Amino acid sequence: MRNYFDSYIVLVALLLVGGGIVGGGLTANRLLRPDRPTLEKLTTYECGVDPVGEGWAHSYVRYYVFAYLYVVFAVDAVFLFPWATVFSAPGYGLTTLGEMFVFLAFLAAGLAYAGRKGVLSWV
Repeated sequence: MRNYFDSYIVLVALLLVGGGIVGGGLTANRLLRPDRPTLEKLTTYECGVDPVGEGWAHSYVRYYVFAYLYVVFAVDAVFLFPWATVFSAPGYGLTTLGEMFVFLAFLAAGLAYAGRKGVLSWV
């Protein structure tokens, strides 16, 4: 049982060293940085636009849809790499090829649906 707890001692020591490095860096930053707060520095900053007027702004949903579509297709592209490694394994070639065609058909159907809805046009 002694060897079991020795591994936890190493873990705690590593956590303490890591916390000490992070805490030391933050403390050094606080001690070494210049601190000259002005009224202009303390105002709210919002993407380079001065915070004047009302707080409600109109934004197009289309930009979020583009971001969502990118994430969906980027995550789907991640599945291509494990498929490529399994495809080269003996005995799995035809099965994984069929599965990939089904997977790509789902992607194509989603892309066709988004195009038919007009999501992919910028205007």
